[in-house]
Amino acid sequence: MSLTASVGLMAVFLVDFVDMIFISMLGKSELAAAVGYAGAILFFTSSFGIGMAIAAGALVARALGAGRFEQGRERATHALIFGVVFGILFSGLVWLNLGALVSLLGATGETAALAVWYLQIIVPSLPFLLVGMMGGAILRAHGDARRAMMATIYGGGVNAVLDPILIFGLDLELTGAALASVAARLVIAATSLLPILKHHGGFSRPNPAGMALDLRPILAIAVPAILTQLATPVGQAYVTRAMAEYGEAAVAGLAIVARMTPVAFGVIFALSGAVGPIIGQNYGAHDTARVRETYRAALVFVAIVVLAMSGALFVLREPIAALFSATGITRELVFLFCGPLALVFFFNGVIFVGNAGFNNLGKPFYSTWINWGRHTLGTIPLVIAFSAWLGAPGVLIGQAVGGVIFGVFSMILAARVMRGIGPSDEAAPGFPQARLFQMFYHRR
Repeated sequence: MSLTASVGLMAVFLVDFVDMIFISMLGKSELAAAVGYAGAILFFTSSFGIGMAIAAGALVARALGAGRFEQGRERATHALIFGVVFGILFSGLVWLNLGALVSLLGATGETAALAVWYLQIIVPSLPFLLVGMMGGAILRAHGDARRAMMATIYGGGVNAVLDPILIFGLDLELTGAALASVAARLVIAATSLLPILKHHGGFSRPNPAGMALDLRPILAIAVPAILTQLATPVGQAYVTRAMAEYGEAAVAGLAIVARMTPVAFGVIFALSGAVGPIIGQNYGAHDTARVRETYRAALVFVAIVVLAMSGALFVLREPIAALFSATGITRELVFLFCGPLALVFFFNGVIFVGNAGFNNLGKPFYSTWINWGRHTLGTIPLVIAFSAWLGAPGVLIGQAVGGVIFGVFSMILAARVMRGIGPSDEAAPGFPQARLFQMFYHRR
């Protein structure tokens, strides 16, 4: 489940990575910085979609695990309808306040104007992204990891083809990158819904009474999940603002690191979504021994991936910096990520796996507490302290130290939850069970 999901994620994240290479090739630091500022806001908007996808995937998986296939179709239909409606309202609210949001991140002058323009093109397509994310969650609830993967590969392929055409061929620069992203979102939405229609019974006719009945369990999962997911972009927004104090070159370095992270650790992002259905279905079947085994195996998997990728990044740090024409503080930040900070990503993986477990074991607010703690208490004071001591590198180091602290706390809390589950545990109707669906974790 993780490896197939990671292929789909990598298809999209590699396109993001190439986007940044293309923009760096234009030789304008304000463009790279604008992408960095815009990325923090797109991260915020996609977190809303992740929360709705968690609700859709969890409710459908639970119905299928209980053998209620018609209920699974109904819940998929109703979740999509609510998701699109909420997505339209949310994207409209964000679009009307883009100037204020960009300024809040510390952007000024031409860089701020470029970031707003980029976002004005992409943000209205949020409902299509949301459909794609929820469609992928429904496919994974059916265990159809391959087709969920292919939807993101198709989107990434369209983006990869359009990027050079629009950015260089038509000389649209940042506008071209934004239009390519919108096209990718449309393709992902279409290709995630078609397999559900063709291979998994499609959708049911919307039923007002059924929609009213399903709204409560959808919100019971989606609200804490959205709150959980919003913590990350809030923390990242603060990190972006803190980095802005050191100039556009530092923000450009942060943007490069943000693009490199999901490319390097896409398998771990995928694991957080893949491990949820495994925990959820075994919990639904009362196989508590396998629930615990799944959690332990996931942590071992995270450790292996982080060690392997950290070694590769360290060996390749020189060519990576050269690829982005990184110099000065930009190069220093890239080197920092390709060294010790990559190893520390293990603790982020621990948080991802723990959140997936909490969501599927009826403790969704544990995920909320962990994420908000990690991105407030575990970010703001540490970033302030380390940046005062070490400058721009201290921003990344402070953020990483917070991840270590809350990763350890998540591990302790997960051990307690795992010890507390037993074969007689059964969720009451509407009891929140969800999985951490981290598709498009960055900027999508």
